[in-house]
Amino acid sequence: MLQSRALVIALILLLSTTLPEVHSKSVFEKDRRDWLVIPDAIAAYIYENVNKMSPKVGQFLVDAAQTPVVVVTRNFLIRETTKLSILAEQLMEKIKNLWYTRVLGY
Repeated sequence: MLQSRALVIALILLLSTTLPEVHSKSVFEKDRRDWLVIPDAIAAYIYENVNKMSPKVGQFLVDAAQTPVVVVTRNFLIRETTKLSILAEQLMEKIKNLWYTRVLGY
């Protein structure tokens, strides 16, 4: 578990784009604030396949993921995306409230 998590961290930094994730919760759900679930899932998939072909390379990825730079960067991304998610939720609530009160007249 710890090795898989560490590899996921390393691969997240290697991946510059994110692809749609089918098996996870939607990032647009109200209680969903972990935007890194998509890159985590992609990284885990890549790690599993790399580890099947070459356990030595898989171990290298795990070791790379445990470096302080990767851990600090991932923690920073989690913290900042959580803040942005909260701000986006607040903005959506204000827009919805404005829509109901000013436009629809409720």
